[in-house]
Amino acid sequence: MTLPLHGVRVLDLTNVIAGPLASYQLALLGAEVIKLEVPGTGDLSRKMGADPELGRRQMGASYLAMNAGKKSITLNLKHARGKEVFRGLVADADVVLENFRPGTMARLGLGADVLRALNPRLVYCAISGFGQTGPLAQRASYDQIIQGYCGLMSLTGEADTAPMRAGLVVCDTTAAITAAFAIAAALFRRSTNGEGEVIDVAMLDSSLASMTSWMISNYLNAGHVPQPLGNHSHSSAPSGTFHTGDGPINIVCNEQKQFEATCDALDLPELKTDPRFRGRDERMRNQPALQAVLEERLAQAGAAEWEKRLSDAGVPVGPVLTVPQIAGHEQLRARGLVQTIHAPGIGRDVQVAGLGFHLGGRAVPIGAPPPELGQHTEEVLRRSGLTDADIAALRAEGVI
Repeated sequence: MTLPLHGVRVLDLTNVIAGPLASYQLALLGAEVIKLEVPGTGDLSRKMGADPELGRRQMGASYLAMNAGKKSITLNLKHARGKEVFRGLVADADVVLENFRPGTMARLGLGADVLRALNPRLVYCAISGFGQTGPLAQRASYDQIIQGYCGLMSLTGEADTAPMRAGLVVCDTTAAITAAFAIAAALFRRSTNGEGEVIDVAMLDSSLASMTSWMISNYLNAGHVPQPLGNHSHSSAPSGTFHTGDGPINIVCNEQKQFEATCDALDLPELKTDPRFRGRDERMRNQPALQAVLEERLAQAGAAEWEKRLSDAGVPVGPVLTVPQIAGHEQLRARGLVQTIHAPGIGRDVQVAGLGFHLGGRAVPIGAPPPELGQHTEEVLRRSGLTDADIAALRAEGVI
């Protein structure tokens, strides 16, 4: 199967999460992603993760997560010869992706205007915390900073525990998917008009855009100030996490028929006509009372039994799994999301997650392992026209 981005060449100057995850999506879709790393040190994530030995080998578990299928070259962009080599690579590239603080590339003499003058078809994408413009543009930023700014932390947890950070780097991830989407859209438009593009992705903007459909819109258009509700819904009830006889279970009732089906499955038909619960608005006003009634009944059996009964009744329901439990779940095996690939850089197989969708009815295979630092330097530079003597001189000067 020819992948959608086959033939697209991406120069990836990014580090850690938001940028590497964006380029990882492009690599999985068939793009040739050339990861440009600082000589000797490389991507910071190479040293990160729960296995110190992998970090010492510059193949950290964090790095393994989102760099399969890429090529790695080392190049010092602060060196005049390094800049010259980079400009040569840009000449036949399709995408440049970076996540430096705004203005860094311009100070290096490698800003979007300079690079697009060399290659007008170039799609240049910059990811940053707050974007390239605005009063906060120069602020240093990480995921937790943006979680605080976008309102997410104020909504996470219970009334007495919020604000609380979400359990994953949701703002980094949202920015990464936004960037990959924007790049794909720009490449599609270029295929019709031949023009490149400059894309400015802000973690704050992309996080807020993902919240607009509910929280932000409720405030902007209805004047509603959302409050932390823990594991329960801001828009429907009963919707949230409920305790059973042996552990928690998630139940979501967005529709009246789902609430009524829940009542029947739990042998509580009287709740359907109880004036406190018979309509959505009444249930939202009386969530604590409704939760107490449901959990009294749910305590009489275990989570697995209730999951089956509710699912059979057409109610959206599911367990609260740990990471090890979902990692070993048969659904993941059936979908092929997690794939095993041999990584010569550490001398053993590693498991990495692929795309979150299927193409042609199947999971897209991961074509190559995460590269060792600088593994493809000579290959890429030879293809750009440099000779072995040129490469040796660059190495002697500390450029690569």
